[in-house]
Amino acid sequence: MAGEYRLLLANARQLVLVCGHGEQYLLREGMAGLAVLHDASLVVGLDGYIKAVGPADAIRSRFAGATFESKIDCTGKCVLPGLVDAHTHPVWAGDRVHEFAMKLAGASYMEIHQAGGGIHFTVEHTQKATEEELFTTFKHRLERMRRAGSTLIECKSGYGLNLETELKMLRVIERARQSIEIGISSTYCGAHSVPKGKTATEATDDIINNHLPKLKELKQSGEIHVNNIDVFCEKGVFDLECTRRILQAGKDAGLQINFHGDELHPMKSAELGAELGAQAISHLEEISDEGIAAMARAKCAAVLLPTTAYMLRLKQPQARKMLDEGVIVALGSDFNPNAYCFSMPMVMHLACVNMKMSMNEALAAATINAAYALGKSGTHGSIEIGKQGDLVIINSSRWEHLIYQFGGHQPLIDYVIVKGKVVYKNESCGIMSSY
Repeated sequence: MAGEYRLLLANARQLVLVCGHGEQYLLREGMAGLAVLHDASLVVGLDGYIKAVGPADAIRSRFAGATFESKIDCTGKCVLPGLVDAHTHPVWAGDRVHEFAMKLAGASYMEIHQAGGGIHFTVEHTQKATEEELFTTFKHRLERMRRAGSTLIECKSGYGLNLETELKMLRVIERARQSIEIGISSTYCGAHSVPKGKTATEATDDIINNHLPKLKELKQSGEIHVNNIDVFCEKGVFDLECTRRILQAGKDAGLQINFHGDELHPMKSAELGAELGAQAISHLEEISDEGIAAMARAKCAAVLLPTTAYMLRLKQPQARKMLDEGVIVALGSDFNPNAYCFSMPMVMHLACVNMKMSMNEALAAATINAAYALGKSGTHGSIEIGKQGDLVIINSSRWEHLIYQFGGHQPLIDYVIVKGKVVYKNESCGIMSSY
């Protein structure tokens, strides 16, 4: 087949499709048998979308007369879909390493929060930071996530709480979306905490009457693109009624509901999310049995965050029960000053060890199901014709090494590819092989 194409990946020992029939998500049974091709190749077009996937001999014959901007010989290596990080807080100033010491000494998350630390500490520093300072650190964090294999990342605001700083954060996210080769799903999280000097009800009214109308105006003018709305539904923060009001107002403004729920206390957040048609709910360490059943019925994704449970010494999310009862389980890093982890390979490893997920389940949860949680599984999360050419190449003959080698992803990942373009290349790799 003659013509010009962006990328050829040839002769992969394993090409992990994850899905092979256009599935929008995978439940437990589908996760057990991920689609994998052996000795396979793929082609990405000039538009950045996958044009062909199949046995290496067949691709070689079919594209014998074609020209490619780039070719990579993947002999002995594995190709996987780019990883999807379904929950991050990556725009902020002021680290909280001192609070890690407090936690190790026995202080709880809410004790630190109530003493003026936690979110409020970060809010103070973020409000003072310039837009350029925030963008510089955000760009660096995105690059570290990308080197660890993430090609689509959910990015929240939420360390501003006032309208001015929330918009500043969202402008930083929008600038990155336009200038950095990585997928971004932008989330307004102005209800991350109750601002000092306000009650939760007053903060809720401010968000509904001032923040959301301004967001809608900026979206319509094309100045910023926001995809999701988030609320921290928690005892001592936003209760169920405040959460309902904010989420419904966000939905009415055209945003997907994707929020924090049932993390530290059982709040019936899962039931509320299912009722409101939420795309996803995160955390869920304290979810009820009724909440699990409601999320399964509503096809609402559960974004589980094993790093948070690990670092805060919380009860582990009930991944096995959710999978057994038909919930769409996804994973996220929860990268933030309180859970400082850029690496989805490490998140998958923790999900397997601490939440008792299989490696197949963890990979599906960090690809197709994480994409579904962001409303993007039609274009991301698997290697299929018509999907975006977001890919990871590892120098191993078995894909499982990406999860098995805890903390070993840096030397393991040879290439990270977004829309068919190499955006990260390991220094140990030679020049791109000819084919």
